[in-house]
Amino acid sequence: MKKREVQASVKDERLVKKRRDQMIKGAVTLFKQKGFHRTTTREIARASGFSIGTLYEYIRTKEDVLYLVCDSIYDEVSDRLQENLDTKKGTLESLKVGIANYFKVMDDLQDEVLVMYQEVKSLTKDALPYVLEKEIEMVEMFENVIERCVENGELDLEETQIKLIAHTIFVQGQMWGFRRWALQKLYTLDEYTQLQTDLLFKGIKGSEMKLGTGGKI
Repeated sequence: MKKREVQASVKDERLVKKRRDQMIKGAVTLFKQKGFHRTTTREIARASGFSIGTLYEYIRTKEDVLYLVCDSIYDEVSDRLQENLDTKKGTLESLKVGIANYFKVMDDLQDEVLVMYQEVKSLTKDALPYVLEKEIEMVEMFENVIERCVENGELDLEETQIKLIAHTIFVQGQMWGFRRWALQKLYTLDEYTQLQTDLLFKGIKGSEMKLGTGGKI
């Protein structure tokens, strides 16, 4: 799906990126505190370190800022996943390492991810499908790792199970931020990662046993 273009009157691409990075950082802080709808463009400009007039040289509407925030967050998560997720080895150990790295990314970006999911409903109709498609692409990275494990004989899973496990991993990472008010009082990130990975692998092994007995427990 084609990336949505946000119009800017400034032609210097490096300056556009610099100003929009400042804008995104300021907006995330404000959206976390007040929410998207209660935040004004004047407040975003002030938090970004420039005037409201300068702000409108780089965007047209407040919805443009929200789109840039969501797009930037997804890009950073995706880039870091690609750097740390080995889709070629196809071993349980590589899957375990990939899960740990993904959870670390979610810990580093928990404020950004929380804001994004709170406010994604406010995206314009032309922007929402693109943003959601980017999440599906990241889930597919985990699908690829799990499929490689199946090809190598490390796991015995059906296609529907592979897809559900990939989505489960993705949500488990997000949950560290969504439920941090409770989870982070109980576990360190390493403890949470170990527990979730152990439970996931036990569930997979249990599913393999059922498949091997014709679906009977």
